[in-house]
Amino acid sequence: MFKDQSLKSKLAFFTGFVFCSSLFNPLPLRSASALAAWALSSEGSLKLRTSSGTKLDAFFQSSTSGKGERVWIDFPGELSRPRTIKGNGSVKEIRLGKPSKGRTRLVVEFLPSVELEHSKLKLIGISPNNWELKFIGLESNSFRSIEEGNILRNSIKRTYEKIKIQDLDISSLPNVPYGKYKVVIDPGHGGSDPGAVGINGLRETDIVLEVSKSVSAFLTKKGVKTILTRNYERTLDLQPRVTKANNSKANAFVSIHANATRGKRKDVNGLETYYYSGYRGYSLAKNIQKQILIISPQSPDRGVRRSRFYVIRKTSMPAALVEIGFVTGIYDADLLRQKGYRDKISFAIAKGILNYLKVSN
Repeated sequence: MFKDQSLKSKLAFFTGFVFCSSLFNPLPLRSASALAAWALSSEGSLKLRTSSGTKLDAFFQSSTSGKGERVWIDFPGELSRPRTIKGNGSVKEIRLGKPSKGRTRLVVEFLPSVELEHSKLKLIGISPNNWELKFIGLESNSFRSIEEGNILRNSIKRTYEKIKIQDLDISSLPNVPYGKYKVVIDPGHGGSDPGAVGINGLRETDIVLEVSKSVSAFLTKKGVKTILTRNYERTLDLQPRVTKANNSKANAFVSIHANATRGKRKDVNGLETYYYSGYRGYSLAKNIQKQILIISPQSPDRGVRRSRFYVIRKTSMPAALVEIGFVTGIYDADLLRQKGYRDKISFAIAKGILNYLKVSN
């Protein structure tokens, strides 16, 4: 994410592209740049291809002294050929340089007339070596597409190895006072509403019901009373879920879902957790997101986000909605089919909830 620095703020999205043919192994400092290719489309979307597992830093800077707004991304590894690419339309220019030893920087500068909605800029990992940033506020088709290299070339096809299943040690879960807390677990969809249906018929409702039951079992073993909004395959509207939760006077509400993309894009994968408002809701979501990333470190981190989903907006206690992967994603769907992975993601969600209860109540 980006952190505010007067006119400059760190972002969650970057733009840029450099082609380098030897970028698909972990890169030591001062090695070839991790940036392999970039493309800025006329629709205002910046796509990047990097070496797998690359850590990026992204920044935004407001227009100053006749210069337009800028977004830049820093990559590990050193650029061999700094250069400036002349833009067109609303894009003034794109610069590729070396801000320091062993680093590459890609800068996209717009005309002074362009005003981005910088608070909404997010750099999202859509696979282990592909990233996307949408320039919110930039008028579509206000410039012609600009790119270097092939975004799809050498994209990782099967990066995720099957997770080795080890015994899930209940004693490693955080301890909370026995019988003090109550948590509502909400398996999304169900019955006539299967939710998302993905690769080879993988159904959201089947996955999230199993995971929700497992989360409940882990919490129960740690002395937390749990309530499932549904515990079998049945149709359940949103309001009854909220009513059940609010009547329970629980300490937390967690809704569990699996994601999907329009058009069933197999290249989009990752983990994300939502909250609606308040520090406690955010803390709950953040703790869950942290733990699910620990057990699946190669999954793209799509972040902790604020949203108006009905079940987290209408519940009266701190609430979070976690998306445990894309049933339409080639990497996530492969993981979600594995019983061992579902057990591990359940364990991680339970651990996140317990960590939240320890520090927030």
